[in-house]
Parts: sequence; structure tokens; C-alpha cells
Amino acid sequence: MLYVCPTPIGNLGDITLRVLDALRQADLVAAEDTRRTRKLLSHYSISKPLVSFFEHNEIRRLPDLLKKLKEGKTVALVSDAGMPGICDPGYRLVKAALDDGLQVVVLPGPSAVETALVSSGFASDSFVFVGYLPRKKGELDKVLEAIAGESRSCVAFETPHRLAATLSAAIPHLGERRIAVCRELTKKFEEILRGTAAELSLRLSQKVKGEIVLVFEPGEQEIPRETGPSDSVEAAISGLLDEGISARKLSELVALAAGVSKNRAYKLTLQIKQNMQRVS
Repeated sequence: MLYVCPTPIGNLGDITLRVLDALRQADLVAAEDTRRTRKLLSHYSISKPLVSFFEHNEIRRLPDLLKKLKEGKTVALVSDAGMPGICDPGYRLVKAALDDGLQVVVLPGPSAVETALVSSGFASDSFVFVGYLPRKKGELDKVLEAIAGESRSCVAFETPHRLAATLSAAIPHLGERRIAVCRELTKKFEEILRGTAAELSLRLSQKVKGEIVLVFEPGEQEIPRETGPSDSVEAAISGLLDEGISARKLSELVALAAGVSKNRAYKLTLQIKQNMQRVS
């Protein structure tokens, strides 16, 4: 069978017992970087044949790995760090094995995406992962514009030498939206910085080192206009305005009830008040 084995994203102590068992049972290990994997195996006194399986040789390696699986061999798939198949060629082997009716067991384990998301402090009930951000400015602007329109937290990978340019490009798109720059997660020099793109650009103007995950704060959700609840909200606002409650105080109640910012709730309250005055 094929075991998909997540490996530590930094601290070697984060490997799971099940992954260690799978590595010990495997007949061979397919690794994105054999040098890095050899250090991991050596740390846990595991000796196994290693075969490289990375972005530029995966097509050539696939037939041989599938053949070994069909012969009854157990293959452990690992990436440089984290869950294989997330932004690496591991997914090709998983898909090919499944297409051939072979057994695939995915083990849980470390994930830079989820670690960064929770570390950011931003909403994590729903999020979007966009992988590595584009290198070309035009494509990067399109992705940043899409992120600006998202009401969910967005997680992305970025390289150290491109971080400053990405933060600079994000300023006109994201404005006051915050970003969490998560660097060297779980490692000795772990650092998590939070702020607007403009603030972070000043703090990180120089080239930084290490692996980086960016988490973008979710945008504000619009108050629905065409559904029942929005009609109820507006009706309630109108009634409370009639009773003499100030727009400022009322907007605070609306913000809590509708789950939007006080600023947006205040604008809506003023709009309804103006409409009421026109009618009267």
C-alpha cells in the first residue's frame, strides 16, 4: 500500500507515532528531497531505501513506483515538510495509485497551512488556501484582488526574497486589512508578525530568511439585501429609530446582531434613517 506521511515543518519532535511506524514498515520511501529525508530517518534510527520524487522527475518515477505497489511493496511518500500532496508533486502519485485501485492510507500530521491559520488569530471557521503566490506582477495583482473580495481568511505560501514585493503590491488592494507573516513555524527563530500591508512593508523592508506562510484577514461580510433576514434587520432598525434610539447606539447593536463592523452598520443605519426622512 501507499502511506502518505506528513513530516515535521520544522521541529523534528512533531512527527507522529503512526508516521514513524509507517516509515519503519515501508519497503522504500519516496521523498521530495532525499537529503532532507535521510536526516529525518537518521534522527529516528530508521534505515530505508530512498528514491527521489520531486517536481521535475515525478512523471518518470511514477511507473516504477506503481509497479512496486502492484508487486505488494509498501511505499511511504514524504515531502520536504508537512503533508505530501499540498503544493508538491505527491498528489500525482496518490491520484495514480487510486486510479489503479491501489490502497492509499493518508496519515494525519503537521501542516504549515493550519498552523499559520490558527497562529494568525484570524477567523478559522472557513478559509481559502491559494498555494504559492504568483511571481508575475499582473498575476499577483489578480490574486490579491480576489483575496480582497474574500470574506474568509486566505492562506498562501511565499518565498523570503519575494516577501517585500508582495507586501508592497498588497497595499492598494487590501488597505487596512491585516496580514499575518508567519516565519519559520515551529523552529527556533519562529516569528509571527501582524499588521496591515503598509505597516509590514516598513518592518520587513529588508530581505528576511526562512520559510514563510501568509495569512490574510477576512473581509467584512455584506449585510444580505435580498433575503428575509436583511428585511427583518432593516425593519428592526426603522422601528428602533422611531423610538428615538440614536443611530450611533443602534449601529453598535446592529454590528453585533449582523456580524459586521460598526462602521458598516453605522452607514446602513444612517441610510435607513435618511430614507425614513425622505418618506416623511
